[in-house]
Amino acid sequence: MPGSFATGGLPTARTPSPPDPCRREVWAERRSPQTDSPPFRPLASSSSLFASRVGGCHTRTADGAAAAAARTSLRGASERLRGFSRRAPPRQAGGGQRGCPCSGSAGCGACAGRTGRAENSGPQPCQQQGQLSILQEKIDHLERLLAENNEIISNIRDSVINLSESVKDGQKNPEAINFSQGSLSELFPSASVLLAVDSEDCLFASKSGSHSSGVQMLDVYDILPFDNPDGGVWKQGFDITYNENEWDNEPLQVFVVPHSHNDPGWLKTFDDYFRDQTQHILNNMVIKLQEDNRRKFLWSEISYFSKWWDGIDSQKKDAVKRLIKDGQFEIVTGGWVMPDEASAHYFSLIDQLIEGHQWLEKNLGVKPKAGWAIDPFGHSPTMAYLLKRTGFSNMLIQRVHYSVKKHFATKKTLEFFWRQNWDLGSSTDILCHMMPFYSYDVPHTCGPDPKICCQFDFKRLPGGRVSCPWRVPPETIHAGNVQHRAWIILDQYRKKSKLFRTKVLLAPLGDDFRYAESSEWDQQYHNYQKLFDYMNSRSEWHVKAQFGTLSDYFEALRRESNLGEKSSNSLFPVVSGDFFTYADRDHHYWSGYFTSRPFYKRLDRVLESYIRAAEILYYLALVQSSKSEKMNVFPSVDNYKLLTEARRNLGLFQHHDAITGTAKDWVVVDYGTRLFHSIMNVKKVIIDSAHILILKDKSAYDYDTATPFLKMDDIQASQDSLPRKTVIKLTLQPRYLLIYNPTEQERFSVVSVNVNSHRVKLLSPLGKPVTVQISAVWDGATTVSHEAYQISFVAHLPPLGIGLYQLLEDESSEAVLADYNIYVRNSRQENTDRVFKIKEMQHSVDNIILENAHMKLWFSGMSGLLEKINTKEDGKNHQMKVEFAWYGTTSNRDKSGAYLFLPDGDAKPYIFTDPPTIRVAHGKIFSEVVCFFHHVTHTMRLYKVQGLEGQSVEVSNIVDIRGEYNRELAMRISSDINSENRFFTDLNGYQIQPRLTMSKLPLQANIYPMTTMAYIQDVGVRLTLHSAQSLGVASLKNGQLEVIMDRRLMQDDNRGLGQGVQDNKITANIFRLLLERRHGTDVNEEKASVSFPSLLSHMTSLFLNHPVIPMTTNADSGVPELINTFSPLMSSMPCDMHIVNMRTIQAKVDTKPSDEAALILHRKGFDCRFSNRGMGLLCSTTQGKIKVHKLFSKFRVESLTPTSLSLMHSPPDARNISEINMSSMEINTFRIRLR
Repeated sequence: MPGSFATGGLPTARTPSPPDPCRREVWAERRSPQTDSPPFRPLASSSSLFASRVGGCHTRTADGAAAAAARTSLRGASERLRGFSRRAPPRQAGGGQRGCPCSGSAGCGACAGRTGRAENSGPQPCQQQGQLSILQEKIDHLERLLAENNEIISNIRDSVINLSESVKDGQKNPEAINFSQGSLSELFPSASVLLAVDSEDCLFASKSGSHSSGVQMLDVYDILPFDNPDGGVWKQGFDITYNENEWDNEPLQVFVVPHSHNDPGWLKTFDDYFRDQTQHILNNMVIKLQEDNRRKFLWSEISYFSKWWDGIDSQKKDAVKRLIKDGQFEIVTGGWVMPDEASAHYFSLIDQLIEGHQWLEKNLGVKPKAGWAIDPFGHSPTMAYLLKRTGFSNMLIQRVHYSVKKHFATKKTLEFFWRQNWDLGSSTDILCHMMPFYSYDVPHTCGPDPKICCQFDFKRLPGGRVSCPWRVPPETIHAGNVQHRAWIILDQYRKKSKLFRTKVLLAPLGDDFRYAESSEWDQQYHNYQKLFDYMNSRSEWHVKAQFGTLSDYFEALRRESNLGEKSSNSLFPVVSGDFFTYADRDHHYWSGYFTSRPFYKRLDRVLESYIRAAEILYYLALVQSSKSEKMNVFPSVDNYKLLTEARRNLGLFQHHDAITGTAKDWVVVDYGTRLFHSIMNVKKVIIDSAHILILKDKSAYDYDTATPFLKMDDIQASQDSLPRKTVIKLTLQPRYLLIYNPTEQERFSVVSVNVNSHRVKLLSPLGKPVTVQISAVWDGATTVSHEAYQISFVAHLPPLGIGLYQLLEDESSEAVLADYNIYVRNSRQENTDRVFKIKEMQHSVDNIILENAHMKLWFSGMSGLLEKINTKEDGKNHQMKVEFAWYGTTSNRDKSGAYLFLPDGDAKPYIFTDPPTIRVAHGKIFSEVVCFFHHVTHTMRLYKVQGLEGQSVEVSNIVDIRGEYNRELAMRISSDINSENRFFTDLNGYQIQPRLTMSKLPLQANIYPMTTMAYIQDVGVRLTLHSAQSLGVASLKNGQLEVIMDRRLMQDDNRGLGQGVQDNKITANIFRLLLERRHGTDVNEEKASVSFPSLLSHMTSLFLNHPVIPMTTNADSGVPELINTFSPLMSSMPCDMHIVNMRTIQAKVDTKPSDEAALILHRKGFDCRFSNRGMGLLCSTTQGKIKVHKLFSKFRVESLTPTSLSLMHSPPDARNISEINMSSMEINTFRIRLR
């Protein structure tokens, strides 16, 4: 990953920005406007608004006199500007781009290079000549004003002034005006940033969760005793009785749904399963369904289906299409896989849905209608939301805690409308069927008694390979036994139906990799058809039984319960919340897999970040390359193939035995190899795309397969090793260093790269020297390697853009060296190094201290671990102890394994006989403490920059437990926060779910999945642990947060895997620790069923998960002229708007790309009640509104139409829109075509 912790290179740091038509910016590296072309957008404003905003600005600087002078001067400037704005003619409707008073297609290029980008060579003809000449005068006037104010502006160096205004009444919003105080730091231009959050945008979080929505899962957990009494034949349930004439007026409708659950990798690899089983299942399906049109079959995984489809002839393909059309064969969910719902990030969940749905549309013209998730180990409401937004109305889930199933069965709420916690209405409701019993196999699906149901799994007839563990085998159905057998299974059907509110019953008929042999099709279908025929002929039994698909069932259910009609009070209850943590029996909680194989959980997120970066750059490059003949050599088709393969490899890994870490060792290697190859391929796409976008003279474009124009700055040697930084060779000639910002926010981020000399000079995109910190690259804990030096600096990057820096060797280098204190057992006092100042010392009871403008940190001089934090804004000290701890496993027969966590009691402290070596670095850009323990190298790094990156502490753990035996390593943070057993974890990086640590549950039940963050809080503060990989988390004591980082287990846990987890790797776990001050909260809302991160927290997570990507030009190739900044957006997106993806859509035929992309946007819900001083957020919020023509700056939006999440459905009134308008928490997809 860009800057993962390979050779000491920490992930580069990250910071955000503002999409506001009325912004005012004074840029950093700018001398007089006439001589310099500034980095980007000096004036992104429409003239009239520009004035009203500057008029209201105040700035504070450390130097009071300068500030006063600045204020006077700015006031003068704004008076003159006011006159200017009154006389400025109104802007033409419909034309132009943000910040450009010209209209129509001439765009901003017509405004005398006013976008300030290097490639704008001056005026081009403009349609509205009259308007233009007046505006030209105004602009010249403005240029003079800027020149006059230049002296002062350089005093208030680089301030970004960004005021909020409410468009509706044009009034200022005083609450949002909250300037930061504190000294100016040269490392961070915007020392006085005003976060402009519209107060209306704060209402969502405060209203959300206040309404009651039927059943809250937190309340269910509160009432349940979680006892486990023996329920009779239905072990985890209760005895079901019925009255025989209950069906006299309304017969029981039974839908038996044959299915085959195909894991894309588990005990065998994807390809081996396909060869040995899956292809035969699908081949037989085509033959066997055609034999009798009453037969039905269900399929879910498109990864397998597409592989099979590519290998069959057109005759077979036509037969499949016919079977689908006739309703005999149904594709359910239609994602690439049936994904895990705990560890998967919503980016990948959406991506694998799109991949499956797009494949289906192109090859079969089919749109799935219902969700089918029978095997994921617990269920997330995020999945329900995504399915709803793809256009589904119905879904089914199975693996839910047995106590919850029993409770739902008792209350007859197994069928319910699943609603999002944050939903203020009912727009997210989706009808959900929860299967009532232990498993999705046949013994647990026909009714409550598995011993009886097993006798109706006709694959288990005597003589076969599988039999019934209850020792009563099935009997072939014939005239002599049909009455008796039909009555027995009808009794099960009736009992099962008593758990539901209607007379429509679902009875799945299948299991893992079923229906592979032709004989099994005959056994199941023939015997069941005889049972159905007999039952249906007995009118006094009042039953109609048949084969059905999932949609057949839901259609009948909706008819029966009058759901089609507009009756508001539905038969079904509303449920909100999630279904973690899953237990299938006893105290067997499946919380182990939240952490199992953490190396690959991290690799997953690395690929995810690269894919997103590649998708966005690729689409922009594709559009660029279509603009001229010369650029046709851009390898668009080859790169689209690489992208498609990467999407599919990432999609495959979301499978519930892949990202979960619950597959066989060699299957894990297969997944890892796919991820690894796709990382390399996607890096190629990024390089090729950046190449075409950064060229100044596009006609000079030349594509050379042998020597790529650019290369990445890190390299991963194999699928199971951590990436290492490459060393950039410096010469007296400048080498280009390109830095790509994959986020939609303007960003000040610390970038670190390795070079071969410490005599280094770095020039900004404007050719000005940049402050650089040089750190040592270490061999182990105490030896400096002089092969390489790490340079770190603050890069200032446009949203989704590329900044072009230059690196060269320079004897008179002004770079600042970091210095080091090393605490070792037998210290040599002075460690003589020819470059760095290194002091060796004894461990001490005195604290080690790091500090920046935001906080001060105290570390133990013995262990090097954090002990307390002082937040400078309020001067408060907070206890904040970091420690490590070991969990063992029970001495019982059942022990922890890949799935289960069965600890031997509380964790034992991590004990070290000798204190660890501690290496403390002090530098101008960052300082850090690194502790070298036997099983973990722990780093805490504090960036000394203003704004976002200096507000949280970067934490990295390089974990190695390869020599351990049945142990799990946790990192625990103990604070003085009064969290009262409540904590919060995210679900899939999409939403926050409040949690309660319950003493009535065993320890392992109180562990929950964390995809990107977990936090604890009290009325005064919130402590968030941000994570760059999915892991299990808990808060077992007041004020504590702990995360399980790796587990090594020597035995199987009896869930079918047949092995322990012993393939541990050296694993990087990367976090950020953010402490925020809360205000305006009351005690009642602490109990609310919903919670939201702050904007600062969202942005911190975004930057942690999407680090900037450094690239260098290949030294050997002669480098053509490049533009100094590529800046595709007009300005930052609103703070709460995230571009999830911009994914090029496939062409209707071939594997080519089309000229359209799927633009997926997410408007995040956020909590405003946090101090926002000096936050460094360079963006505002706009009530979820974005003007489409003000979005892109180098490209014209030719069309933008709304569509469903996975592109399957277009709304009936879908047309080209000019304004995007989104509600909080929503994720919307648009088809976009750029020119």
